[in-house]
Amino acid sequence: MEPRRLGKQGLTVSAMGLGCMGMSDAYGPADEAESIATIHRALNLGVNLLDTSDAYGPFTNEELVGRAIRGRRDEVRVATKFGFVGGTDGKGGGSIDGRPEYVREACDGSLRRLGVDHIDLYYQHRVDPNVPIEETVGAMAELVRRGKVRYLGLCEAAPATIRRAHAVHPITALQTEYSLWSRDPEDELIPTVRELGIGFVAYSPLGRGFLTGQLRRFEDLAADDWRRHRPRFQGENFRKNLELVDRVKQIAAAKQVTPAQLALAWLMAQEGVVPIPGTKRRKNVEENVAALGITLTREDLERIDEAAPKGAASGERYEDMSGVNR
Repeated sequence: MEPRRLGKQGLTVSAMGLGCMGMSDAYGPADEAESIATIHRALNLGVNLLDTSDAYGPFTNEELVGRAIRGRRDEVRVATKFGFVGGTDGKGGGSIDGRPEYVREACDGSLRRLGVDHIDLYYQHRVDPNVPIEETVGAMAELVRRGKVRYLGLCEAAPATIRRAHAVHPITALQTEYSLWSRDPEDELIPTVRELGIGFVAYSPLGRGFLTGQLRRFEDLAADDWRRHRPRFQGENFRKNLELVDRVKQIAAAKQVTPAQLALAWLMAQEGVVPIPGTKRRKNVEENVAALGITLTREDLERIDEAAPKGAASGERYEDMSGVNR
């Protein structure tokens, strides 16, 4: 698989990564044996960037990834995150913690659960509004000096925050939601990271599964699927977003590819972007990786822009947007 360099700091990863969150959290029931088989299949196909977090589960996803990479550590670039206390988006009454002492504690916990002696890419999962970013990144930089972490990243940070963080220690990657129905990063974030020489990791590149074209009804979501609580999956928003997906499907059909493959190929055509589609099934990994073989012409890209222009998705990404882009 074609390697891509994340930023100027020297971290080289596969052109596509694997998001592991859904194997333990948020997207309904999962089968651990199939999840581990999915990670192994991804590695065999050349995917080496595995993305997890201590918030997924919480904690159980890091443990699962650790079991999956045992004996194959040299093949993997492990990316994990800290910051959410109590689960993703503060689930379970949790909060966001960016205090230096918590950074050190969280890193040691992640190393233990993953069963590794260093983390390749360590992200602050969300910016703590109560702790100056300089203090948080200063503590992260100390982890690099101690050999516990190789490279640093931020998630859902605003341009001004990224600049302040980068002044303390080089930031290798920004991870933010980016897809054909979440194109806001094109306004300020992507120009900022390109200027600073920071890589861009796109999470939810398939619109939390919506851009696959497989979801047609809200009722198709499992009772414990967190997407039931996301505005884009509810009511009139769901219906309007189906129209966007149907336009993408038409272009994909003309290219004789799946909507998911078209959405991923579009992202990989963007400079410096590494998507990390999440899945817990081998067949989906195989379909996603096949997108690497798709060539989009200028005419294709123009048609896609018309079908899914910036701001086309109906509804906010989260019910509470206060925790992102700050």
